[in-house]
Amino acid sequence: MSEATPLGVYVHWPYCARICPYCDFNVYKTREIDASRWANALTRDLEHWAEHTRDRKLTSLYFGGGTPSLAPVSVIEHVIKTCERLWGFALDPEITMEANPTDAERSRFQEFSDAGVNRLSLGVQSLRDDALKFLGRDHDAASARRAIQTAQKIFRRTTFDLIYARPKQTLADWREELTEALSLGVTHLSLYQLTIEPSTAFGMQVKAGRWMPADDNICADQFDLAQEITAAAGLPAYEISNHAAPDNQSRHNLIYWRYQDYIGVGPGAHGRLPLNGKRTAIETFLKPEEYLSQVEATRTGASLREPLDAEAQLTERLAMGLRLHEGMTLYADDTFYADDARVKRLERAIEDGFLTHQCGRLTATPTGRRLLNRLLYELLG
Repeated sequence: MSEATPLGVYVHWPYCARICPYCDFNVYKTREIDASRWANALTRDLEHWAEHTRDRKLTSLYFGGGTPSLAPVSVIEHVIKTCERLWGFALDPEITMEANPTDAERSRFQEFSDAGVNRLSLGVQSLRDDALKFLGRDHDAASARRAIQTAQKIFRRTTFDLIYARPKQTLADWREELTEALSLGVTHLSLYQLTIEPSTAFGMQVKAGRWMPADDNICADQFDLAQEITAAAGLPAYEISNHAAPDNQSRHNLIYWRYQDYIGVGPGAHGRLPLNGKRTAIETFLKPEEYLSQVEATRTGASLREPLDAEAQLTERLAMGLRLHEGMTLYADDTFYADDARVKRLERAIEDGFLTHQCGRLTATPTGRRLLNRLLYELLG
């Protein structure tokens, strides 16, 4: 494997101050943390995977969660130094941390920057107090604006998330909120449609009939409006939900979407690596105590190592690559072409204006990206 081939590390911090009602991630309420135990466990897990990725340099390191900005600074600093020792970083690496825009977390931004974090991803979710209350967030709009301004002074790059298609949110409401967000001067925005997962508090509320999600047509209109406004502001979409100024894309997330190599450590983390000549899906134990005990007993928290056959890899490449505006490459030996019915479905999707296929490059059109889940089902069915 070439040293220049991108390699990322994802570190999952599983704790949050509270569990948001829409959240379907592997998260747990914050409890007393043994910083030394966590630092040692993450180090051992990273050392294990370093043995399988020798002579590689890290392009990116991403602390996600959960709320990694609630982790002891010593743990974050220790992980960064461990990655430097085991791999070394490629030129101009991206080291990202997720954080919430509470005033308590904002007070620690400089410490995380001093530890080596150079990109902050803020879970703002809304700039409206009533929406933040509905979404179960710990901060208000004023503290969100303060956190954005502070982060921009401290970190080389700052991004934040917004959730749209909220109940009763009008197109005019979304236009006003998104315009305000863009006026804050960030060079990257992640815009997510509110998705109701069955296992979440929101999922149970909707099932009980307490409220209804936004109509599909409203969701589509708000999606289209976001494409228009962000492009006009110089932050066009480069992925379905992500918008950036030139050279400000998330390098770590591009590793996922381009189907490149990454290591995952921490409870519930995933990875994709070439092991024994085969691309392999890796998952870690979900529960924090189980993860810690497993690493201490075996030197790794992995609960699954599954070699992926050509069909599984194709499915993942399509699901990831078609999210990107740059699209993906279909190779002549892909299993896709071994199925005549599938080829005909591809040709029909191109004729219907959902995809383009030029010089081996398969790209979803704006209409195709809006209907991507259905499109993928049709292509792979």
